[in-house]
Amino acid sequence: QVQVVESGGGLVQAGGSLRLTCAASGRTFSSYSMGWFRQAPGKEREFVAAISWSGGSTYYADSVKGRFTISRDNAKNTVYLQMNSLKPEDTAVYYCAADRILHTVVHTIRSEYWGQGTQVTVSS
Repeated sequence: QVQVVESGGGLVQAGGSLRLTCAASGRTFSSYSMGWFRQAPGKEREFVAAISWSGGSTYYADSVKGRFTISRDNAKNTVYLQMNSLKPEDTAVYYCAADRILHTVVHTIRSEYWGQGTQVTVSS
């Protein structure tokens, strides 16, 4: 089993940066693909970024490509989401997710494990 806890959210002005952290428990963390998703009020949860178990492959939603970077440190059981050039439309609750199958993380919202989310608010 894997448990994930997000942190690092907050209030930032447009154009600013934040780094989200997803801390995972479990000895098998390094075998899981990881992803970040977000959900804005009144909208469905959407994919933001994903990273393979080794960190060798990364995927991004078009809306964040070039601004966000996902990375992981398997020695620390941690995944990061560096968010630069933030826009008001990036405002949402951001969730970390884990699944053994990369395809599930990238193409669905049915990953096996989810965190409780961290709020990101970008003011204009």
